[in-house]
Amino acid sequence: MALATRTDRRPSMARTVWDSTLGKKTVMAVSGLIMLLYLVVHMIGNLKIFFGAGEFNDYAHWLRVVGEPFMHYEWTLWLVRIVLVVAVVAHATSAYQLSRRDIKARPSKYVHKKPRASYATRTMRWGGIILGLFIVWHILDLTTGTAHPGGFQEGRPYQNVVDTFSTWYGNVVYIVAMLALGLHIRHGFWSAAQTLGVGSRSRDRALKTVANVLALLLTAGFIAVPVGVMTGVVS
Repeated sequence: MALATRTDRRPSMARTVWDSTLGKKTVMAVSGLIMLLYLVVHMIGNLKIFFGAGEFNDYAHWLRVVGEPFMHYEWTLWLVRIVLVVAVVAHATSAYQLSRRDIKARPSKYVHKKPRASYATRTMRWGGIILGLFIVWHILDLTTGTAHPGGFQEGRPYQNVVDTFSTWYGNVVYIVAMLALGLHIRHGFWSAAQTLGVGSRSRDRALKTVANVLALLLTAGFIAVPVGVMTGVVS
């Protein structure tokens, strides 16, 4: 007589954490902070455009050779890209699943009119969608050159940036996305701090100030580039 075998297995620790609401919020917070760190570095690099074509193009070239000779050409850049893709996918997936879970948890019918979502919730939801679409456009425009206006010039990022922001739609898309980014960071940084247990009654004011300052600096820093092209400071 054959012995019965157990086919049911306990879910792994990683699966258990991911399936929990706290786990998804933690993934969302950590991935958001990774992207925030990248944005700070990216903004600083973008501002090099105000020092001329030579310095900006040299900076773009440096991004491809950083780590040599230990790292091969563009290996470091691709490593950063992979980390960012993982962070974006993890952030978007956890945000979507948390949103679906929140909707399912609501009663199917309300006695009174269904309450409107809070300003912060609506901002994060639509801001995330806008930023997701912007990332696709931004890559097609200045990385692959597929959607670039005019002729995309490989190895000449300065001229490519000037070309993009010499069009009205390039400026509109970029500025709207950066305003959405600022609102996203303002609320997202605060939410991440609460999720990771950094927030407290004594730190609330300081965290809100940091969130506001980060959002303002990043928004202004990124928008400065198209404004510089529009005003002729960068040409």
